[in-house]
Amino acid sequence: MTLPLLEDLRAAAEIVHRTLGPTPAIRWPLVCERTRADVWIKHENHSPVGAFKLRGGLAYMDRLRRDHPGVTGVIAATRGNHGQSVAFAAARAGLRAVIVAPRGNSREKNAAMRALGAELLERGDDFQESYEEAVRIAAAESLHLVPSFGPALIAGVASYALELFETVANLDAVYVPIGMGSGVCGTIAVRDALGLRTEVIGVVAAGAPAYALSFAAGEPVATATAHTIADGMACRTPNPEAVSIIKRGASRIVTVDDSEIRSAVRCLFSDTHNAAEGAGAAPLAALLQERDRMRGRRVALILSGGNVDREVFAQILAEGP
Repeated sequence: MTLPLLEDLRAAAEIVHRTLGPTPAIRWPLVCERTRADVWIKHENHSPVGAFKLRGGLAYMDRLRRDHPGVTGVIAATRGNHGQSVAFAAARAGLRAVIVAPRGNSREKNAAMRALGAELLERGDDFQESYEEAVRIAAAESLHLVPSFGPALIAGVASYALELFETVANLDAVYVPIGMGSGVCGTIAVRDALGLRTEVIGVVAAGAPAYALSFAAGEPVATATAHTIADGMACRTPNPEAVSIIKRGASRIVTVDDSEIRSAVRCLFSDTHNAAEGAGAAPLAALLQERDRMRGRRVALILSGGNVDREVFAQILAEGP
């Protein structure tokens, strides 16, 4: 896959900005003190669906309506944020939206998708099984299958990186959580299009290490399971094109365990009073793991979403300082 050029990235950002204004990038002094670095947080939790995925949905649906005007409905598999994005964008485009989520998925994310007008189906035990069911339903009901990774999605979500790099100059590194890969690939695309030398550092969960294993191997490596509190990173079958882009464009991938993610959720609330879901807190967990290596450097963290269930959030906050 060829990464989008700067003109394509700006065009996609224009589509996104018709609905979503730029999200803030904030330097929080307590986070800087904690990490011993000059840290800026890109607040993708400040969007109408509480996560960066909305950007990709808006760009994808705009392209779909132009290229396939006869489409009447879409379907997608999700752990929550991609589904909210698809539901939101489909409603704006006047399309039916069917969303397939795993059994036992986040109740609050499920409620949000229904509130956005989606027909929610709970199928399968994890994202991969939900995706396979979505493929079957798409064929049976003549629905357009919205993937979790692809050129239009990359160009759309890349708008957060474009905002970040044009707001915060001279970044040494950006830590980006990896689910299916659109966010980190979009960040690489913008970095390259602007001719910057910023390191792009991917972050995965120890319980869902497929992209870390793939990065090390130089080719896609699937895992049998993907168990982590960070449901936005719970991938067990990586996308080959995403693996190729990350291998070429990322400096490294940092693996963080659930205890580190939970601690980072607490740190973010204490230091910024923002709620972060597991994937949103993972970049801070990675920076804290690499604190000595990154001391004094100018770093950005992508707080990719804040959609954490209330009971889970309360439990994490009660666990420690």
